[in-house]
Amino acid sequence: MKKLIFILQIVFCLHSIAFSQNIHHWESLIYHSDNWDYKIGNSEPNSNWNTVGFDASSWLNGKGGFGYDDNDDNTIIPAASSVYLRLNFSLMDTSKISYLVLNADYDDGFVAFINGKEIARNNVAGNPPKHSDFATTFHEATVYSGGEYESFVQNKTQLKSYLNNGINTLAIQVHNSSLTSSDLSSNFYLSAAISDNSNLYKPIPNWFKSPLFTTNLPLFLVETLNDETIENEPKIMANLSVIHNAAGGLNTKEDAANVYDGLIGIEIRGASSQTFAKKNFTIETRLADSSSNNVELLGLPKENDWVLHGPYADKSLLRNVLAYNLGTHTNQYTPRTQLCELFINNDYRGVYMLTEKIKRDKNRVNISKLKPEDTDATKITGGYIFQIDRDDASTNEDGWWTNTSPGKFVAYHDPKYDELVPAQKEYLKTFYTSFETAMQASNYQNKYQDFVDVESWVDYFLVTEIAKHIDAYKLSFFMHKQNIKNGGKIKFGPLWDFNLGFGNFDFACSPEPQGWSYEFQGTCDNSHPFWIRKLTEIPNVADKINCRWQELRSGPYNTDSLLAFINDNVSTLDAAQKRNFERWQVLGTYVWPNYYVGDTYSDEVKYLKDWLKDRLTWMDNNMIGICQGASYSRIENTFNVNVFPNPTTDFLYIEQGYAAVNVVCLNGLGARVFEQNITSPVKRIDLSGFAKGVYTFQFTIDNLTSFSKKVILN
Repeated sequence: MKKLIFILQIVFCLHSIAFSQNIHHWESLIYHSDNWDYKIGNSEPNSNWNTVGFDASSWLNGKGGFGYDDNDDNTIIPAASSVYLRLNFSLMDTSKISYLVLNADYDDGFVAFINGKEIARNNVAGNPPKHSDFATTFHEATVYSGGEYESFVQNKTQLKSYLNNGINTLAIQVHNSSLTSSDLSSNFYLSAAISDNSNLYKPIPNWFKSPLFTTNLPLFLVETLNDETIENEPKIMANLSVIHNAAGGLNTKEDAANVYDGLIGIEIRGASSQTFAKKNFTIETRLADSSSNNVELLGLPKENDWVLHGPYADKSLLRNVLAYNLGTHTNQYTPRTQLCELFINNDYRGVYMLTEKIKRDKNRVNISKLKPEDTDATKITGGYIFQIDRDDASTNEDGWWTNTSPGKFVAYHDPKYDELVPAQKEYLKTFYTSFETAMQASNYQNKYQDFVDVESWVDYFLVTEIAKHIDAYKLSFFMHKQNIKNGGKIKFGPLWDFNLGFGNFDFACSPEPQGWSYEFQGTCDNSHPFWIRKLTEIPNVADKINCRWQELRSGPYNTDSLLAFINDNVSTLDAAQKRNFERWQVLGTYVWPNYYVGDTYSDEVKYLKDWLKDRLTWMDNNMIGICQGASYSRIENTFNVNVFPNPTTDFLYIEQGYAAVNVVCLNGLGARVFEQNITSPVKRIDLSGFAKGVYTFQFTIDNLTSFSKKVILN
């Protein structure tokens, strides 16, 4: 006799305010070995047999499962075309239930109900099927031979309409393929996803696995229109759903989009990374007419241009996240980040990093918005974002070659070259050329400050050197120029593209933690602008670098703090990284340009942490310049800002004596929780929706770095 197991799996999503969508854990409501009421299908049952109010006292009662005597059933029934089963179960609080799952392996067909509502069926016709109906075709159970459970998903709006606090009824009718069939058997497990830490029901079976795609990371679900293929360019239209349940809840594909649900333009981005199987994408949130739609995504301020970076050669999945975290602690604008998981047309694409595309914006690179008509002597001076990179257009119209040897290409970034009028293009080129000319002069040490914001170079240099990446100072090397009213100088940054940092390259120069990447020029890589080394080694600049290093090392760049940041993100990625590397099987395999190839994710993380520790120690012992005890901070260390109460439970007062104070709050992972400009003497901040933990509040006055304050939220 063939072994029969009937374990039906059906997924329900609760879709309302009263039904939480978060998943804290799973519990079982019904085991297959519970006592069930049953009726052999030799006549029609009453029409309400599958409802709560039906009186089943005349039915038989037995221990599940039910079937023919083939040594795997607890209750033996005679050969029949069908059998009817029902079991009551009690729910304490439906608001704590996110999903119900009824697991199943069956032979031959079934239809299932909860409280009289049909919830799933397979391989049987009729509405409802008659007791004498047979299954449509033969369907063999597969679990006994190592097969998988089937899953049946119900519309997630329906559960609210029939699930009750108190008594509920699960009812299933099982149909055989014929009266001469040698096997009919049925075992059922009903389980629930619970949204909090309460334990009201039974433990789930050892074999149980959630049938839902659940993740603690935000979910990005992209559906291209008409399954159109995403290309390098142009962007194509698609729908994007972003799901993120706050307060520690898990996210599932079946959840309603609660962050963004709308149109986007999407295209593949990158240069060498386009050769990888896992692509990077640029997305633009759009309205129906294809115009830009400024939205807030996952706490990142409103905008419409975003990047989904998919780490591939970086098997730690964290190099850009780590580098941008380092940049955030300098208080120079650095693209904000959020780890997530991505599906495109229902195809799982793995772990991604959502980040902000570099552009002019009050919440990004906060410089003047230059318009085509801005050509007078003041307005034409800024702002511009430009970068040293490849000549992507191959026509030189998107930038210019510098007068250095060997030449470097400087590309207009924002405004783009086709958004600038000739006078503006010529102005920026002339200003930058004047800077290079000054750096070529014999008295360059007296001229450089006329062109560059030194403090921004110090911060850019330190983060770049910590990562020691092969593309440093030559590719994706962003700068921006302020309007003359704001100083008119070149500021360095934002930081961008560190996936080949932290020991993750194997060509041209040494990836070991020792040595300066700014010294690659003239030794192993002649691709840097000539002035990188000259600017860095000016005694006043080198001394500022040394002082700034000591300041950062005593705070956010403390080795333990940075390792804790990595560990926190690794913990967050625990389940997601496994899925990522099941999709992209690169562990233990060389992917250009890996220097180290680990067999496991843990190996890759250990290499990153060990490399970082060695790098920080080497920089401590070899830091350029001399700091003679002066503080690096550009305003006094006595600040007229008070924060109370601390510790606190649900609110915070900020009392300040300035015209305006910019406040940035970072969580324990270094991610921005909120940012606000405070102009009132006293401001009450509501923290009731925040998770417990330690937060860092950074205060900036008149665009000058001031100080940070740790706040404990109990």
